[in-house]
Amino acid sequence: MAVEFCVLGPVEARIAGWPVDLGRARQRWVLAVLLVEANRWLSADQLLDRAWGDRVPASGRDTLYGYLSRLRRVLRATDEADIVRRSGGYELVVDEDAVDLHRFRRLVVEARAADDERAAELFAEATGLWRGEVCAGLDTPWAQAVRTELDRQRLAAELDHADLRLRTGRHTDLLVDLTSLAAAHPLDERVSGQFMLALYRSGRQVDALEHYRRLRTRLTGELGVDPGPDLRQLHQRILAADPALATPVPATGRLPAAVRQLPAAPRTFTGRAPELAELDRALTTGVPATGITADTCGPSGGTPGTAPVDGTTVVISAIGGAGGIGKTWLALTWAHRHVDRFPDGQLFVDLRGFSPDAAPLDPVVALRRFLDALGVEPARCPPDPDALAALYRSLVAGRRMLIVLDNAATAEQVVPLLPGSASCTVLVTSRHRLPALLARHGARPLPLGTLDDAESRALLAAALGADRVADDERATAELIALCGGFPLALALVAARLHLRLPLADAVAELRELRLHALDDADHPAASLPTVLSWSLRHLTDSQQRVFALLGVAPGPDIGLPAAADLTGLPPHRTHAALRALADASLIDPRPGGRHTMHDLVRAYATTLADDLPDAVRLPALRRVIDFYLHTAHTADRLLDAHRPQIRLAPAAPGVRPHPLGHYQEALTWLKTEYRHLLDAQQAAVAHGWHRVVWQLAWTLHTFHFRQGHHHDELSMWRTALDAAEHLRDPAALARVHRRLGLTHARLRRYDQARHHLDQALAVAERHHDTVEQACIHYTFAWAAIRRTTEPEAREHGLLHARRAWDLYRTLDLPVWEANALTMHGWFLAHTGDHDTAREHCRAGLALQRHHHCSAGEAECLRLLGWIDHLSGHHHRAVRHYREALALMHTLGHTYAAAITLDDLGNSHAALGHHDQARTTWLEAVESYTQQGDHDAARRVRQRLDDLKTPDGGPPPQSAEPTQ
Repeated sequence: MAVEFCVLGPVEARIAGWPVDLGRARQRWVLAVLLVEANRWLSADQLLDRAWGDRVPASGRDTLYGYLSRLRRVLRATDEADIVRRSGGYELVVDEDAVDLHRFRRLVVEARAADDERAAELFAEATGLWRGEVCAGLDTPWAQAVRTELDRQRLAAELDHADLRLRTGRHTDLLVDLTSLAAAHPLDERVSGQFMLALYRSGRQVDALEHYRRLRTRLTGELGVDPGPDLRQLHQRILAADPALATPVPATGRLPAAVRQLPAAPRTFTGRAPELAELDRALTTGVPATGITADTCGPSGGTPGTAPVDGTTVVISAIGGAGGIGKTWLALTWAHRHVDRFPDGQLFVDLRGFSPDAAPLDPVVALRRFLDALGVEPARCPPDPDALAALYRSLVAGRRMLIVLDNAATAEQVVPLLPGSASCTVLVTSRHRLPALLARHGARPLPLGTLDDAESRALLAAALGADRVADDERATAELIALCGGFPLALALVAARLHLRLPLADAVAELRELRLHALDDADHPAASLPTVLSWSLRHLTDSQQRVFALLGVAPGPDIGLPAAADLTGLPPHRTHAALRALADASLIDPRPGGRHTMHDLVRAYATTLADDLPDAVRLPALRRVIDFYLHTAHTADRLLDAHRPQIRLAPAAPGVRPHPLGHYQEALTWLKTEYRHLLDAQQAAVAHGWHRVVWQLAWTLHTFHFRQGHHHDELSMWRTALDAAEHLRDPAALARVHRRLGLTHARLRRYDQARHHLDQALAVAERHHDTVEQACIHYTFAWAAIRRTTEPEAREHGLLHARRAWDLYRTLDLPVWEANALTMHGWFLAHTGDHDTAREHCRAGLALQRHHHCSAGEAECLRLLGWIDHLSGHHHRAVRHYREALALMHTLGHTYAAAITLDDLGNSHAALGHHDQARTTWLEAVESYTQQGDHDAARRVRQRLDDLKTPDGGPPPQSAEPTQ
């Protein structure tokens, strides 16, 4: 059955001509939002914001879902509209002609292209759809903005209709409408001009002149400006009773010619709501946009580059981003949605700043093309470029025009094409950020990034059909992930899928070939590598080499110190090169002086790096890996100054490790560069740099331990074992086996732990490495204490702890002597000898404090708390645990803090402080979960479920060493 929706007034719906009950007001307004955005995906948050504004109730999301469910039931009476749920959002699927708002827009567009008779009918039909205030009653900021925009579109249509009626001699009938319009818009010069002309042609010359006098008085008194040149000229002609003015221009069968150079809007454009809104804001407020899709909007009111005389500003929006990111699509989509705002025409030129087969277009050539479109015969064009630009500015002055300058290479290419009139709007798109245009002409950038997953899915659905995309959700999700939201990549894949290949086949090809799957030598514009290559043409050889080297740098992004070592350039020159690459939209600046690349851009850079000579590429990679290794070694020393250290080989020539001054600085650096350190090890493996491989694992041990990254630690040490075996270095081999044993023990893989520790001890004893033997015995004890319920493990652990203690004392390693002493006390506590255990821990605490080892101090305090808990001194246990936690939080020792929170909860529960126990255990669960220790998290959750005061139960299972 036919369905009709109305939003140009009270929100209503009719099915087969009969009104439909749309429910309460807010439910109607939810429908109004969907109708205004018909056939566009909206998230639940967007619907809430637009229908409720800042008054969303606590149950707003549930209320919204209820409204949508009821509206969906209402629409079931027709098969012509449906509310479809997609990816956490909703879309009203409907023929847009069924919605009065969209029908109004279609009628206006058709009227502007039709002959006079048909245009008059269409304009009348369009304006007749209005029944009052748009979305009446809805008062959210979104509704106000929509209402303002639609009122503006209605006025533009009414004025275009008035122009037609004036031209066709219907001025007498028009007077009533223009009288109302002039009263409603007293400062609108277009309305005033039409009203004055209708009055004059109706024989009311005096009234026309009086209206001009009142308008001029009001403009000068309220705004301090005179009427514009067009209205002043009309006034003079009325004053002189110009005979030509009294006779309507003979009908030509069409509206007055206007330049319409915009290419068609892209059919599959999706998303970009924030960027479109930003461009809308720039247009409605007259302030340059703060983003970048089309590159620039600058000041006007005079010669480009000079300050405007009257303070007005031509709106220039600069859209910037990488090749293939969708800059032109955004500019054209926005332009077509607002074409009614520019009734005097739209100019468009491709400046070919990054074209494969031609140099950037000379601005003089672009000016001549614009003048030709504006009706200037070639013979009238002056030869001087400045005079040519002046003629262009004169012709567009006072006109409501849109100028789209696409694919600009430089600001110098754009400046001559900027109008001098605030009535014009300019969109500039460029891969470069055009800083000179921003600084000298007031343009503010609109950076364009990748599409999110929902927008990517919508693009594929628009290109391939929603059913085909929905048929294979897994393939669609992987395809979107592999394209990384890059519009050109998605479009290229969609084009190939039009051959009806299964989505899974396209995914397999893209997964295997990645960038090569997006290459097409026969069609450069449909080849992502080729499109990206065009961005390099304006870069120096040095900048291109930096770009290529960034493709092989380990990690997801890079900071300036690492980049300087990678490139081998001084930091100031590296910074300049990075800035040039950012200006060319090849890399993206991030907070903290870091830079990142899209995965597909990085893949392209890697192909360029493969073409570099080995003498350039390999030393660059070695320098940046040595930068990470040597800086991480410094950081490790700051985290644990008492740890037995290894000696690194000298760094490669040109390496400048990042200076680190204190503990927190080291911890912050390791957190920031963590992913890079993992990737650096893999890069070292690929190039056979075996010593670097195991030493990177060594430098990250303390950080891994304290942050609870046990699975990453295991992976790194497994990789290190292969490297150590290649080196045939017994010291390295013993250390790697020991650390593998320790990591397996942490993960409760005791058989593997025992195997590696046996291997480590055999190597250390064979090569008489006493320090390593002590460390291995300590690690044996550490592994055994997690199995203290087994008498044999407890006995072996006690022996290993005693052996480690004895060895450390002979080696003059007091902090590790304290660790072993504390470990010995741990085993004694398990046997019930709490007093001796407490003495050992207090002695260990004194040593740790004397040698300023905060991590050891925290461990002793935690063990003292545990011994106090076992011996019934729960208040004292709580104090010790809290002291330990304070130190652990300062150290960033999240692994030990989780275990201590676990233990602290036991003492709170023993005291009957159930609220404190619950809070503490919840924090422990969160910390365990973040570290991936799901077994411990489950154990504590069970304790939360069974929370009660302990009554002589077993000792807490969380107690284990963390040092």
